[in-house]
Amino acid sequence: MVMIMQYEVLNKLKENDKYLKFLRQNSNWYKELNRNPNSYDIFVKKMKEKYKLRTIDKVDNFIDSVDLITKIISASND
Repeated sequence: MVMIMQYEVLNKLKENDKYLKFLRQNSNWYKELNRNPNSYDIFVKKMKEKYKLRTIDKVDNFIDSVDLITKIISASND
């Protein structure tokens, strides 16, 4: 059962380049995922935190973009 889970985790990792990039930069996850495949969700969470891919990060980026556009428009009107 454990080996099957490891193959599933490996396949999930191979499907996403960002997962592989994060895994290469944080090699401690090789051991963690190999020993405990159930930590895959934590791995994904940490990757999203680092690369700012969480929903809150996307909202913040959108707000920053709107703020920048507003400043540009108000500066051009002055």
